[in-house]
Amino acid sequence: MAQATINLRIDADLKHDMENICKAMGMNLTTAFTIFAKKVTHERRIPFEITAPADPFYSPENIDRLKKSIAQLESEQGPIHEVNL
Repeated sequence: MAQATINLRIDADLKHDMENICKAMGMNLTTAFTIFAKKVTHERRIPFEITAPADPFYSPENIDRLKKSIAQLESEQGPIHEVNL
């Protein structure tokens, strides 16, 4: 099988940490990335879940706060905060 070269740019500290972990497992970065590439190719997906950070507006804490504010406004017991845009 013909060999190909891939150049990657990653944070130096991340590279160092990855090299140490790979070494502890008895492999180098090339072997680790080859395993990753084979797994992606075989499964036709990234072999782990990738998610975007959640929008803080929809956090449980903020939703709870919004519900309480709505209840206060509906009972006319709470202040109304106006926002100037």
